[in-house]
Amino acid sequence: MDVSHIVERINDFFNVTNKDIYSRESGVTYHADKKVKKLGYCINLTLETIEEARIQGVDMMVTHHKAWDELYGLKEACIEKLAEYEMSHYFNHLPLDDCDFGTNDSLLSRLNIGNVKRTHEWEGFFFGRLAEYDEEIEFNVLVKNIENLLEAPVKFWRFNDKKVKRVGLVCGSGGSTTYLKEAVENKCDVYITGECDLSTIQYAQFKGINLIVGSHTLIEFFGIQSLALKLNENIKELEVVRINEDHYEANIK
Repeated sequence: MDVSHIVERINDFFNVTNKDIYSRESGVTYHADKKVKKLGYCINLTLETIEEARIQGVDMMVTHHKAWDELYGLKEACIEKLAEYEMSHYFNHLPLDDCDFGTNDSLLSRLNIGNVKRTHEWEGFFFGRLAEYDEEIEFNVLVKNIENLLEAPVKFWRFNDKKVKRVGLVCGSGGSTTYLKEAVENKCDVYITGECDLSTIQYAQFKGINLIVGSHTLIEFFGIQSLALKLNENIKELEVVRINEDHYEANIK
């Protein structure tokens, strides 16, 4: 199957309201002149994930993140490696955070948290969520549920003694105090994200909101998995596989 055909199918999954931002936040970064029989998915495009894709015989990678410009030289190195392996690559970032089967909604669904509302708007896209449990649960139960789902430990800070009813979520890089402020204003009991720094923790403490920080990669994984599975259902002849990537973030925070 042609890469362009696969991308067309992916685009059909999204309700695009801002075509300019959509085209900047998703698309093909390398197009190999080769039919796609096996597609591999993961969060990050790195030399390591490309190598893992080669081992699995992947013709096209679909990732949430591209190789960012600020990772100086990585984009060029990845393109060179993709060309060497004749492997195409497509990424989908902000639209996948925004859509109802993407990073945020997929995580909330697996945690059985409902009553979801979209938050944290930018240029018509919403990269955060406000959600509520039908019945309150203990904070430590929520922490354990997330750890069980991610199959990895998370970092957490308890700054209030209330049970959890209302949840604020920004999958990925949600450590900005501006993002946390929106969760505070929405009267959330807990804020969940994939990264934080000292100011995030101090602001959470100041406002008395509990904080849970998981791995940026693992907390976003279910969105890219959902996209890949939708594609697999839509194109029966396409083989879809998960590309394993090392979970190294816990060692560098």
